[in-house]
Amino acid sequence: MPPARKKQRAYDPAKVRAAVTAQFGHVASAVRELTPGQLARPSGLGDWTVADLAAHVAWIADSLAAGLDRPPAAVAELPAVEWPFATASLAGKISEAARETLGGAPLPELYERAAVRLAEALDAHPGHRVLDLWIGNMTLADFMVTRTVELVVHTDDLNRAAGLEIPVERQALAACTRLLADALAVRAPGGSVEVRIPPFAVVQCIEGPRHTRGTPPNVVETDPLTWLRLATGRTRWPDALDGALVRASGERADLSALLPLMS
Repeated sequence: MPPARKKQRAYDPAKVRAAVTAQFGHVASAVRELTPGQLARPSGLGDWTVADLAAHVAWIADSLAAGLDRPPAAVAELPAVEWPFATASLAGKISEAARETLGGAPLPELYERAAVRLAEALDAHPGHRVLDLWIGNMTLADFMVTRTVELVVHTDDLNRAAGLEIPVERQALAACTRLLADALAVRAPGGSVEVRIPPFAVVQCIEGPRHTRGTPPNVVETDPLTWLRLATGRTRWPDALDGALVRASGERADLSALLPLMS
């Protein structure tokens, strides 16, 4: 479990909703054009093919709508910033539920159904509604922020595995980057290292002398896409350093023991 809770960053629920809906639409448009050869490629995620990964993205939207159809929970238990730490134990359960829900239907049909269900469900419910989820009760507004992580990360997975160029919504990328940066600060609280992910996030983490002015002695800086890959285990810290994808200065600026945050 992560350390004691800290104040969570505020997100604009309307912007996050719009970003989630738009990003799902981008993936849906690309998936409709995939060839049998592309669908059969390995996704890079265990034994999943690109087809399996694409079906999982459809399930992400469909399951959100299904969650909104259930009676609400009374009290939110899990804030968005702690969600990354609670995901690992559910991977098998999610895969099984996705197979049962989707039932092997053609991908275009899955995406069309999920898009309609999601739009109707979001129109019907406010952001303060509390969802009864396997992972813990969450407000809809917080859970929507976690959907930016799922959609942006899997968009990147699909782009790399199938040779696609699915665009990423700026607002979705911003929310995703900030959530995972804040999760790092929750996992390793402190102020000795400054982690910069321009233009979206700057956080301080790791116990030790706190920086107050001037140039911080310990700095990590990278771009949003590299950060998402590091945080989710798609890229290893040593590989990012060797590839000059991360700039790390100072004796404490080593995040290898803290990453990935989720996988």
